[in-house]
Amino acid sequence: MFGCLVAGRLVQTDALQVASDKFVFNLPDYENVKHVVVFMLGTVPFPAGMGGAVYFSFPDPASGGSVWQLLGFITNEKPSAIFKISGLKAGEGGAHPFGTMASSSSSPSVAQVGVSVEALDQLAQQMPVSSAAVSTVDSFLQFTQKMLDSLYNFASSFAVTQAQMTPNPNETFIPSSCVLKWYENFQRRMAQNPNFWKN
Repeated sequence: MFGCLVAGRLVQTDALQVASDKFVFNLPDYENVKHVVVFMLGTVPFPAGMGGAVYFSFPDPASGGSVWQLLGFITNEKPSAIFKISGLKAGEGGAHPFGTMASSSSSPSVAQVGVSVEALDQLAQQMPVSSAAVSTVDSFLQFTQKMLDSLYNFASSFAVTQAQMTPNPNETFIPSSCVLKWYENFQRRMAQNPNFWKN
């Protein structure tokens, strides 16, 4: 019914069913994982009015159990989602439907991704961990910001003081403060309205 994907690894479709409405994937070597994609396989849809809450659990070295954090959810209308787990903190968990279920592995480097089938209206009321949300910034916007960072750093590497300048009638010099002011103004406009460059 569900699949789990981590970059550079084989797709996992062998979720362990721990209850009639609870499924778990083991995630070995989770310290090196930044993002997790959870998706429906398309073979079995959710029952009408139901969806899947997606949780992540760290092994808790103090208690030997698992500390679960809500990442988000998937539904028949939204059958896949990507979650950032690199920013999550072990030991910080909240209410979850997995009870005191311990990890099926005794290794401290194995985490778990759980899917709990729940009513859609219940899913809508739950608050996922904010750091699990993946940036929705437009990829062109990200490229533009990185390109401008690179341009400014490159241009700044040629900076010379007025005392170091030698007369050259074939060269036009632009004060670096002018470029810096434009760059800071551009960043400020991007922060206020990320879509201004589309206008």
